[in-house]
Amino acid sequence: MKNKTGAAAFLVILAGVFWGSMGIFVRALGKYGFSPVQIVCIRVTLAALLFCAILPAGRSGARPALRDLPLFLGLGLGSILFFTVCYFYSISVMSLSAAAILLYTSPVWIMLMSVAFFREKITAVNLISLALAFGGCALVSGFSGKGLTAAGILAGLGSGIGYGLYSILGTVALRRFSPYAVTAGAFLTAAAGSWVICRPGEMLSKFAAAPSLPQLFGLCVLTAIVTAVIPFLSYTLGLRNLEASRAGILATVEPMTAAVVGILVFSEPVTALSALGIALILSAVVLLNMKKG
Repeated sequence: MKNKTGAAAFLVILAGVFWGSMGIFVRALGKYGFSPVQIVCIRVTLAALLFCAILPAGRSGARPALRDLPLFLGLGLGSILFFTVCYFYSISVMSLSAAAILLYTSPVWIMLMSVAFFREKITAVNLISLALAFGGCALVSGFSGKGLTAAGILAGLGSGIGYGLYSILGTVALRRFSPYAVTAGAFLTAAAGSWVICRPGEMLSKFAAAPSLPQLFGLCVLTAIVTAVIPFLSYTLGLRNLEASRAGILATVEPMTAAVVGILVFSEPVTALSALGIALILSAVVLLNMKKG
């Protein structure tokens, strides 16, 4: 059991690292003129197709039926699509740092929902790790209160709740379905919802105007694999043998990775506060994985 828990923690951390590389692909697709919501649509649609392609290889357990539709609607629309739309809206109305900090209230919501639905106990180690992780996220993001609005704050908190909801609903779904079925079902519903809000005619015209369609399509497929297929499958696999609250804290390696990517790829400056934030997040990860010892 101890080995399974360690492997599960590694998978969740791996997911956070891959999510942290998202900025590279978002900026690359943004150069083609795609809006953030259109990038989300491209990402989740191709990921849904890829998940469906690998589903037969990992099929085990029950097959989803019509009665399971509310659960997968919650995973796809209530979590994946909802948190992304809220996050991009909060970015558009206030500073990126404030939006990122509100997004990373997600471990708090996961912990509260885990207590309510799964009767998980809040331990001192979890609380200390949560404080370290959230403090690290705040320092890495570099908090700025510029442009704070009530709508932006609500959207930012909504992104954190939607992000955390995947851990809760994913844990429920894994009691009956394989991780492959869970991720495929979640992304199929998210993809269907994204086409309603992405202005598809405008998005397809941007594909038609691309200088090299094969190059753009390859970038889109790579974006789906690196920022959706690998991390969501890894995270869902990790949830099988890990408490949802612990997984939520471990996933905070994402902003740390994003900061490192910014430094190495985009030559963004490193500050003493961001370095301290990275150290705090790593401390939270180490503490969570040492607690049973």
